[in-house]
Amino acid sequence: MSMEKNKLRSAVAGGAAGLINGFFGGGGGMLLVPLLARWRGLGDRRAFATSVAVILPLCALSAGIYFLRGGLALSAALPYLLGGLAGGTLGGVLFKRLNMTWLRRGFALLILYAGVRAAFFS
Repeated sequence: MSMEKNKLRSAVAGGAAGLINGFFGGGGGMLLVPLLARWRGLGDRRAFATSVAVILPLCALSAGIYFLRGGLALSAALPYLLGGLAGGTLGGVLFKRLNMTWLRRGFALLILYAGVRAAFFS
């Protein structure tokens, strides 16, 4: 595949992840992980880690837009942020030790849970 086509595919995938983050306040990584693995040929661990690096600025941008438009409750978010920092640290440490088969299965279950929750319980 040509370098230009790779760049275009990457830009389209990033745009789609940003759109998902903007619409739903997160979730762009669910799209990026499989695309990074398939389109960029990254191994599973590198795809997960690279997805986090891409999603971080997208989430920050989305949060900034929500904040500027008055849709962000910072006081309500703080406890989740503190817990998320602790969980993210623990997840980063355990990431190297976790078998990739179980990581993929957990990721699939998370996507399935989110879909069922959104479809039936929102």
